[in-house]
Amino acid sequence: MNSRLRNLIDWMKETEIDFSFITLPDNVFYFTNYRSDPHERVLAVGVFQREEPFLICPQMEAKEAKKAGWEHEIIGYSDIVNPWEEIEKAVKSRLNSVRKIALEKEHLNISRYEQLASRFSDASFTGLDDTLNQLRMIKDVEEIQLMRKAAEYADYAVQVGVSELKEGKTELEIIAAIEYELKKKGISEMSFATMVLTGKNASSPHGTPGASKVKKGDLVLFDLGVVYKGYCSDITRTVAYGDITDEQETIYQTVLTAQQTAVRAVKPGVPLKELDLTARNIISQAGYGEYFSHRLGHGLGISVHEYPYVTETNDLALKKGMVFTIEPGIYVQEKAGVRIEDDVVVTDKGVEVLTKYPKELQIIK
Repeated sequence: MNSRLRNLIDWMKETEIDFSFITLPDNVFYFTNYRSDPHERVLAVGVFQREEPFLICPQMEAKEAKKAGWEHEIIGYSDIVNPWEEIEKAVKSRLNSVRKIALEKEHLNISRYEQLASRFSDASFTGLDDTLNQLRMIKDVEEIQLMRKAAEYADYAVQVGVSELKEGKTELEIIAAIEYELKKKGISEMSFATMVLTGKNASSPHGTPGASKVKKGDLVLFDLGVVYKGYCSDITRTVAYGDITDEQETIYQTVLTAQQTAVRAVKPGVPLKELDLTARNIISQAGYGEYFSHRLGHGLGISVHEYPYVTETNDLALKKGMVFTIEPGIYVQEKAGVRIEDDVVVTDKGVEVLTKYPKELQIIK
């Protein structure tokens, strides 16, 4: 049995949980190494204190789940079989009674909860989300190595995007070039929809790329990441295409100072809120506080956004092995949008920055 399951089982024993039911695909991957998007079908892991765990998945995926390395029972069901009946049989074959079930309240929908509640009517239910967040928060050596590789591909993707800048090219054309080059290197999945935003579009933190064309004097924002063997990267860089105004350059340098200062502040024991406030205060003192409209960053790993979140109210202290983003930004409508983002790991004494594409202002001629 792998160490991740053992850690969950230790918690189950401490809290007297009889049965943990895990359904979020990213959490299923964490325990099984099997990555799948089941769409409307049921995909889940059942874990017990002493009995053998099981994975239930569509029959057509069972061989892939075994190939991924899951060594315990795999229940494959066809589209004419009720998976909830299979789950009930699997649990009742292992336990004479079920008093307490842990599940992901933030993921399991009401219909599926009712299926469990009707079949285990004597059981009470408790949340599993916080426990899984804590388990996944600290990355091991292997996870960090995979994330280093994912970050290398993200760096390469920005490099491709910058090389594609040419007056008259659309945002979507540049995205197509980035993803084509990544696919040639074997990357089949992006962490999220790739963003290339030029000119006024960059002043929207989560803008939608489209047919806007690059022109001289634009700031161009790249926000992207890849999935490498189940782990995500997430990088943002902003470059200038041609000469920009003095105020645009001031905005860029303010964001860069805020980002670099926050990165240097990373070390074990520092509260997450201190990182956010460090960057936010620099931006506020420069007169752009109202234009930094989001948190400083978010946890990163199997999910592109995961626990913990780097906000000015989060008292959680940094620990070795935590991986998250640091991504301050300033977004002034009609003038400029600048964000700079790195993926960082907390080390014994400080920080390792995974994303390495240059951050000094680049003016592309």
